[in-house]
Amino acid sequence: MEWHARVTLEQGDISEAPTDAIVNAANNDLLLGAGVAGAIRAKGGPQIQQECDRIGPIEVGEAAITTAGRLKARFVIHAASMRLGGRTDEDGLRNSTRNTLRIAAQRGLNSIAFPAIGTGIAGFPLGRCAEVMLAEIRDHLQVNLKPEQVRIVLFDLQALNEFTRVFETMKSKSAKAGPS
Repeated sequence: MEWHARVTLEQGDISEAPTDAIVNAANNDLLLGAGVAGAIRAKGGPQIQQECDRIGPIEVGEAAITTAGRLKARFVIHAASMRLGGRTDEDGLRNSTRNTLRIAAQRGLNSIAFPAIGTGIAGFPLGRCAEVMLAEIRDHLQVNLKPEQVRIVLFDLQALNEFTRVFETMKSKSAKAGPS
């Protein structure tokens, strides 16, 4: 199966995704602040932050897994793309996406939902975020069976349009290159 057949893009609220895991766009201290993290904290309950407090801090570019409290998902994987109060850079985004997928595969998770990591308060450019994240997802799915489904759940139409543009370009290049 082609990697892109395992990826879906949608607009919505990631905290409502009924997947095995959802991804939190995290800081390395694993403090659940605003944006995606705030929605996860509000809907999932204090248990998630309590687990983060026992785990963190972690290095920028790493990821950590907790249970999901009251969320529909079973787990939250915290992708630390920045320092607390800092900005996301390309290495932090690339490595935190890669490490999130590695944790999902190691845990045998079937489905995972990602936001556009680092594009909110962390200031990473949306178009480049789509390119980096989708490249990491492609590279992972080409050699790993898990997760079976990667959902990218984007908060607004602008993000959905940008990710869709990049995704369609990557699918087209994959088709031209032939089977891997």
